[in-house]
Amino acid sequence: MEWLPVAQDAAVGAAPVAVQAAGVPLVVLRPVPGGPPVVFADRCPHRLVPLSAAVADGGRLRCAYHGWEFDGSGACVAVPSQTGAPPPRASLPAGPRVRVAGGTVFVSAADVAGLPSDPGDLLTNAEPALRRAWHPVALTSEVPCEVTLLGETYRVAVGGVTPRPYGVRHRWGLVWIAPREPVTDLFDDPDGDDAAYTGAWLPPVRTPASAGVVADNFLDVAHFPFVHAGTFGAAEAKLVEPYPVTAEPLGCRSVQEQWFDNPQDPAVTAGRRPLRQRRRATYVHRAPFQLMLRLAELDAGAVKTILFFAQPEHRDSTRIYTKMLLHGIGGVRDPAPDVVAREVAFEEAVLAEDLRLQRAMRLPGLPLRPRDELHVRADRLGVALRRALTAFLAEARS
Repeated sequence: MEWLPVAQDAAVGAAPVAVQAAGVPLVVLRPVPGGPPVVFADRCPHRLVPLSAAVADGGRLRCAYHGWEFDGSGACVAVPSQTGAPPPRASLPAGPRVRVAGGTVFVSAADVAGLPSDPGDLLTNAEPALRRAWHPVALTSEVPCEVTLLGETYRVAVGGVTPRPYGVRHRWGLVWIAPREPVTDLFDDPDGDDAAYTGAWLPPVRTPASAGVVADNFLDVAHFPFVHAGTFGAAEAKLVEPYPVTAEPLGCRSVQEQWFDNPQDPAVTAGRRPLRQRRRATYVHRAPFQLMLRLAELDAGAVKTILFFAQPEHRDSTRIYTKMLLHGIGGVRDPAPDVVAREVAFEEAVLAEDLRLQRAMRLPGLPLRPRDELHVRADRLGVALRRALTAFLAEARS
C-alpha cells in the first residue's frame, strides 16, 4: 500500500490544518488530546466551505459558515438552523486511512483517490453567457476610469464606453454595461419611497470569490450567528423559522418577519419600547447579480434598504458595490451625516466579516446542480437563486 505524507505529527492538534495529498485538499486534526490524528476531505457537505476554516470545540469541528458540527468520526451531530436529527448525507465522507511513522502523518494514497471530487458544473466569473446581462462597472463618481468585466478591459468616460458594448446605462449612481443583448433588465427596486431616502455608498471592495458565491451569501439567512458574531450575529437566533420564497422571472423574492435587538431606537432608551422588536425583511434577486434587502422596523418605523451588486471582473476577482438608503434611523426622518457615517461603518464591518470567510473558500464558482451540495430548509433562498441562475444560463446560451 502506498502512503503519502501530509503533516508532522507534532504539529497536529485540535485545530484543523489544511494539507494536500496527491493534489487533493484535506484537513487533519486530533479530536482527542493525545489520541490519533484523523483526516477528512477539506469541505463541509453543506455549502462545500473548507473545514480547515472551522473551529475546534470539545473534540468537534464547527463549520465557520453555518455552524454545522462534526465529531471525530466525521458524523454530523448538529445543524443549528433546524431542529431534529441531521439530514441524510450530512456526515463527512469517510476519510483516508491514517498512519503515523517517524513523527510524520501519512494517508493511504488509494483512499485519497477514492474521495469525492469537486463539482464540475460551477458558475464562474469566466462564464461566457454572463455577457448577456447588465453588470455594474463603476460608480459615476469614479468616471473616467478603466474597468475589467468578464476578463475584458473597458475605458469608461463621460462620453461613452470603449470598446463599445451592446448597451450602457446609468442607474442608482452606477454605470452599467451589457456586453451583448441582455436577456433580462435591471430590476425596478427600490420603490419610489426608498429611492428618495438618504443614500450613501460603501467604498467598493473586491473578493476572490465568484459573483455567484457573493450573491448566494447575500441571500443566506442562516450564517449570521457564525460569520457575523462580531457585529450583529451574536443576537441572532440560530434556528431559522420557515419562510416563503416567490419565484419571479429570472429571479426571486422573499418577505420575512423577524425578531431583532434595536438598541438604536430612542424609545428603547426611554423605556417606551422593548429592546426586542419586529422587522420585515424583503429580499429581492434578479439574475445574474442584482440584489436588494429592505429592512422595515415594524415597531420603530425606521427603514434601511441595502442595494448590493456584484461585478465579475475575472475568474478570481469580484468587485462589490453596496448602497444604503436610510429613513427614520434613530427616530429621525432624514438621518444626520454622523448617523449615516455610523451606519456605513457598521455595514463595512459586516461586509468585512463576509470577505474574511470568502478568502478561505476554494471553489472558483457557485455549484448549480442540487446534488453537489446538501441543502436544508434554511437554504430556500439559495436554492431559488440557483434555479434562477440556471434558467438565466439556459436562456442566455440559446
